[in-house]
Formats: sequence, structure tokens, C-alpha cells
Amino acid sequence: MFKRLRGLFSSDLSIDLGTANTLIYVRGRGIVLDEPSVVAIRQSGNMRSVASVGADAKRMLGRTPGNITAIRPMKDGVIADFTVTEQMLQHFIRKVHQSTFLTPSPRVLVCVPCMSTQVERRAIRESAEGAGAREVFLIEEPMAAA
Repeated sequence: MFKRLRGLFSSDLSIDLGTANTLIYVRGRGIVLDEPSVVAIRQSGNMRSVASVGADAKRMLGRTPGNITAIRPMKDGVIADFTVTEQMLQHFIRKVHQSTFLTPSPRVLVCVPCMSTQVERRAIRESAEGAGAREVFLIEEPMAAA
């Protein structure tokens, strides 16, 4: 119920979750986010936390101190690190909805490679749901391009 209420204050999103870049499209506004699919992770003992995401994290590639690692959570169009991908999506969704006072809960359409397996598709769906999407729809990339 509460998630549905938060959805009233959220825009529906289309996400192209790519290995190199992630794009987010909002109907009526066009492409509102084009960021590198990179996350900087801070390691402190057994705890891992996100230090930065997107362009800021990409600038850290190869220049991070010992306790921070910049990684690409997507490999060959599929999720390589589920938790980090979920956190990256959550960051991007919040960035698009920065003017709302509630945590966003949008409906999300995600492009998936046409050769992806059911397990990979389930991982993408669960990652988007974990990032706060109230509904997730998947579309194959060739269909989205048409």
C-alpha cells in the first residue's frame, strides 16, 4: 500500500542497463540520465559500502586508495555483482527523482539482451525491485530499439 502511494510521486522509467553506461528515459522529458555503469566500493573490515556511483566512480578507476575499489557490476550485458548493481540502480533512480520528498517507487521498464537466460532476467528484475521499483517490466533490446 505504502509503496503504491510513493509511486504516485514517481515517474515511470525506462532503463538501459549497459555494461559501459546506464541510460534512464522519462516519458515527456527524454533521456534524463546517462552515467557510466561504475561503482566505487569502500571496504572496511567485513563491511562494504558504496563510496560513489557513475561519473564520480569512473574518475576513481585506477586512482583509488587501498580500501576503495572501482568496479563495473555489469559484464557482457548481464549482472556480475547483484548487490552492487542493485545499489547502483537505487542511486540512479533517486538521482532522477531528486525533487521528491518520498523515496521513489517507480514502474520500471528495463532492456535486456535477447540472448539472456531466465536466470539473468530474474536477476535484473530482482535487482530493480530491490532498488525500489514497484513494478518491473523487461523488454529485449532489439524490440526497444525498434
